[in-house]
Amino acid sequence: MRTPVYLELGAKKVFACSVDWPGWCRSAKTEEAALDALASYAGRYRPVAEAAGLALPAAPAFDIVERVSGDATTDFGAPSIACTADAAPLTEADAERLAALVEATWSLFDEVSRASPAELRKGPRGGGRDRDKMVAHVVDAESSYFRKVGVRDGRAAFVAGLRAAREPQPALATKTWPWRYVARRVAWHVLDHAWEMQDRSV
Repeated sequence: MRTPVYLELGAKKVFACSVDWPGWCRSAKTEEAALDALASYAGRYRPVAEAAGLALPAAPAFDIVERVSGDATTDFGAPSIACTADAAPLTEADAERLAALVEATWSLFDEVSRASPAELRKGPRGGGRDRDKMVAHVVDAESSYFRKVGVRDGRAAFVAGLRAAREPQPALATKTWPWRYVARRVAWHVLDHAWEMQDRSV
């Protein structure tokens, strides 16, 4: 089974993002390198899928279904643009699947943070947040993401809203984000920092 992927094209960076697997999204300087990076992270994403009761393809192969223009946030290092598929109505099964995957990313992040030292190895330029500041950063960022779908009461309220979300989804051009996109953005941010924490703990 081939995995639908969209590419977010910035001036300096390209993100390759799985449409159906929130959080499985990697960046590089070119389309080819971004797709290679995405493939290389399949093994790291697989425990998330399994924790949600799902099976990631054993040997991922990608179909590029859309290219979207990125922005300054893309080049800064975060996926910033929703794809057309994000505006599709959510069925009950869709919503439950997304909620389970987002919850699995939180579980992984919590597990990684518990196992990580308080002081993390510095990044290539001598920077990077230590563990507790990284955890606080992830939680603070989620609050701003949740507000894009009208949620102000934290993770439990977000997944309850996601599980109840149906149609219509907001237009991609509005300030309100589609639930599918918010789930992907939340999951990406959580996993990006969980994997960073793992890498900087050794």
